[in-house]
Amino acid sequence: MRPKIALLATGGTIASMRSAQGLTPAMHAEEILRFSPRLSEYADISATDVFTLDSSNIQPEEWQVLAGAVRIAAKESDCVVITHGTDTMAYTASALSFMLQGLSTPVVITGSQLPLDFPFSDAPVNLEEACSVGVHSPPGVYISFHHKVIYGTRAVKMRTLSFDAFDSINAPPVGYFDADGLHLTPQPPPKALDLPMDTMTDIDARVFLLKLMPGTSPDIFSHLIHSGYQGLVLEAFGLGGLHYIRRNLPDSLRAISQRGILTLVTTQCVYEKADLSVYEVGHDMANMHSIHGAHDMTTEAAVTKLMWVLGDRGRRTQLLTKSLCHEMIDPEER
Repeated sequence: MRPKIALLATGGTIASMRSAQGLTPAMHAEEILRFSPRLSEYADISATDVFTLDSSNIQPEEWQVLAGAVRIAAKESDCVVITHGTDTMAYTASALSFMLQGLSTPVVITGSQLPLDFPFSDAPVNLEEACSVGVHSPPGVYISFHHKVIYGTRAVKMRTLSFDAFDSINAPPVGYFDADGLHLTPQPPPKALDLPMDTMTDIDARVFLLKLMPGTSPDIFSHLIHSGYQGLVLEAFGLGGLHYIRRNLPDSLRAISQRGILTLVTTQCVYEKADLSVYEVGHDMANMHSIHGAHDMTTEAAVTKLMWVLGDRGRRTQLLTKSLCHEMIDPEER
């Protein structure tokens, strides 16, 4: 039986065309398919435009719309393929990973570094490979890009111009393509969650991402409190360090904690993990209410997971430091 693939288009470089103002998303889903005629040889593909945006404009509200579109498309398809701009693709992939937990249909996100109608564009190959990943993968959210298959919660855009734009951080790629085709590594399925499916896409976007630098003023934390933020992802130094001489950041974090603002502390280093147990200042943070280490999560995963947890804080807070969809090695399993 021929597989059924639902293509959902959201804009991005893959759908862009030249204009007087530069590249702008303008190509619709049906037009995107016409550049990959071989897909119709082995699959039945439906094409739907969810929105047509530069991915810089895709925000939490669009994630919710897209998650809803995926759930509808998945009812009549074997897999869902999403075309998306590369700049925020890792955020979208990570957000959907949490919002679509329990979905029995694979979801694969792809895009390109050059528009479809450019000479030597990487778009047709990326699209065909994404469809192949969708047909052959177990349920989950993936990014398929330049011959790599990466979990949605492990992908980070590392290069602005190269075709090889994405890397899998702190975990090997799920699969890859070579002359023999697609190779997938078997992975344990995510843990089942005892949460109502109709609330899984609820998120709270009131999360702030702060990258520390030497000399960061404690005043920024007062601003977060007064601005109504409910969550903070703190990119600290190394394993989780922050300064406390002259500018006492731990005292400000204590005020954040007392206000109940959920905080995930991650590292500015791309690879490896944050570990609050190593240094004195980390111990102080670990003992503060509402402050947790992000372990080996990417920044994109930490931000989107915190938004998802805050979307149903009463039932999800205990899941903040548990691995749900391959976003980290579960601390309880170390």
